[in-house]
Amino acid sequence: MEEHPVKRPGRNEPCHCGSGKKYKQCCLEKDEEAARAARATTVASPPPEPERPHRTPPPRRPAEQPWRQRGATRPFKKVSAPRKIGSS
Repeated sequence: MEEHPVKRPGRNEPCHCGSGKKYKQCCLEKDEEAARAARATTVASPPPEPERPHRTPPPRRPAEQPWRQRGATRPFKKVSAPRKIGSS
């Protein structure tokens, strides 16, 4: 036999606690607050992150920069020209 999920009573139906009062006057606020708190705990606690193995980065290889070598000379002469001053 199939079991149906337990449904919350309507606002004007008798309360499920057996007090004889209407649900909206008896347990509606408590049930809504409990549901709100349950949603807040599921949202507030993010799932734990999987543990990642520690990886060290590979060693840096020096870039080939011949102009930075000691004693390197320029392939051309440095031009000494006056700079433009102001706009044209």
